[in-house]
Amino acid sequence: MPVIASRHNPFVQRCRALARRRDATSGEILLDGVHLLADALAAGVPIAAAAATRALWERDEGRAIRRSLERAGSRVFDATTAVIEAASPVRAPAGVVAIAQWAPLSLPEVFGAAPALAVCAAGVQDPGNLGAVIRAADAAGATACIAAAGSADPLGWKALRGAMGSAFRVPLVAGADVFTACAEARARGIRVLAAAPGRGRSVFDVDLTGPILFLLGGEGAGLPASVLDLADETLTIPMRAPVESLNVAVAAGVMLFEARRQRHAGLAS
Repeated sequence: MPVIASRHNPFVQRCRALARRRDATSGEILLDGVHLLADALAAGVPIAAAAATRALWERDEGRAIRRSLERAGSRVFDATTAVIEAASPVRAPAGVVAIAQWAPLSLPEVFGAAPALAVCAAGVQDPGNLGAVIRAADAAGATACIAAAGSADPLGWKALRGAMGSAFRVPLVAGADVFTACAEARARGIRVLAAAPGRGRSVFDVDLTGPILFLLGGEGAGLPASVLDLADETLTIPMRAPVESLNVAVAAGVMLFEARRQRHAGLAS
């Protein structure tokens, strides 16, 4: 196995560049950690190259990942701990980093599922929060997750770690205009429902069994009035005082799972 011993190796430098700012035009993403790499492989994500310490490659999970990488034709490197620490963007690297090719989908592609259960994050700037929204969407069986323009990059390394593999399983759109997303949804008969603390009807009193696009705002400010005006209806999650709002990923989970509950109840009846 080729060995990377220098922090100046092109692979290491490319990892560092992707950690600073992903080049969306290249389609390259940075993966850090055994489980994220394993999830990417399971989803059929093409891995261009991966490097790990000898100790990781010799573990059972490391050997299994290496075999999968070699079968897929990926370049596989042995690296020193110092090299992995240089290539990884996290403080305590898990021992493996990889560069993969993965691109988000378009709005028409993700709105084709029926009945749609999609969520649009508008202005969610914290990549960890955005990753958690994507993970909630995956857990609830959502048909799409849209990171609208103004939100964090859903394929940046922090968001990918927050999503814990869900970004490879949920149909994902990045950088879409929220107004265009709402118009596209409505043209396909999908109701647009906006979440706003303390406003609108309780999410538990609304029929969520049909095609739906949930709009969720960013940290603090929430959805602006111009986006709220796009919605067919505004919903809120009832909360005990004095709590006024929830983390955006928690709110996404509550609303998506209520939609899932209603849909499953309808199938059972």
